[in-house]
Amino acid sequence: MESVWGVGGLVLLRDSVEWEGRSLLKAFVKKSALCGEQVHILGCEVSEDEFREGFDSSINSRLVYHDLFRDPFNWSQAGGALPGGPLGALRALCKRTEPGPVTIALDSLSWLLLHLPCTTLCQALCALSQQHSPLGGSPPVEPVRVLGLLHMELHGPGPMGALSSLAQTEVTLSGTAGQALAHILCQRPRQHPTHQTQCFSILPDFSLDLQEGPTLESQPHPDPHIPPVEPTTHLTFNLHLSKKEREAKDSLTLPFQFSSEKQQALLRPGPSQATSNIFYEPDVYDDLDQEDPDDDLDV
Repeated sequence: MESVWGVGGLVLLRDSVEWEGRSLLKAFVKKSALCGEQVHILGCEVSEDEFREGFDSSINSRLVYHDLFRDPFNWSQAGGALPGGPLGALRALCKRTEPGPVTIALDSLSWLLLHLPCTTLCQALCALSQQHSPLGGSPPVEPVRVLGLLHMELHGPGPMGALSSLAQTEVTLSGTAGQALAHILCQRPRQHPTHQTQCFSILPDFSLDLQEGPTLESQPHPDPHIPPVEPTTHLTFNLHLSKKEREAKDSLTLPFQFSSEKQQALLRPGPSQATSNIFYEPDVYDDLDQEDPDDDLDV
């Protein structure tokens, strides 16, 4: 899980019906707040009170909540609603100028995908995670970490593939025997992708409890101590020829191959070979026209 706190970028939290991901999202939000980062929450699926439930006052005071759940399209024209709807809220988050690390939690990307075109959402996510330089010659703003909750069953391979191509880290939740597992895929620029499987649990105060496992780490490259598997081991036929078989193959003359002797025999018939002639006798109904031999074809 520590790999999520590397460089900025999009972090996809992919959950399912069996293994929900909002608790893990809140655990990441709490850790970002405890690290002193600015934390912005774009709430779409649950109310602000429900999202803040379980955090103590010190954590809640550090969260800036942008509420899209109550009135996502500003139909009530109330002053507390976000202008511009979901897209306007994302664009407003892109225009930050405060220095220091920032974490933006999107709860959830699935809700945004249902209300925005996939291309529009991908462009907004690129603008969110890119590094910006404020005006006035100030030092550059540090990259933003974007935490996006994504419900895998709701989307097809197209949107899932587009979001995966933008993500620097993908966390896919699963489990076995009641134990939650996080499959973490990190794709850093100019680096080999790495994969890690981590056992974890979420405490009641949304602290993240990482648990050690004997066979949870997977290597990005094959283990050099394990001999490679020969793919031709269990074949029912042989792909390699012995020396005797190769000599027999090379000496074989195929029927469509004409040797020099065979060519001479075909081009120069011997005296013992009989010659043949073709005799044609016109029929009584044949109408032979030397000027138009194809007259009978009606062409």
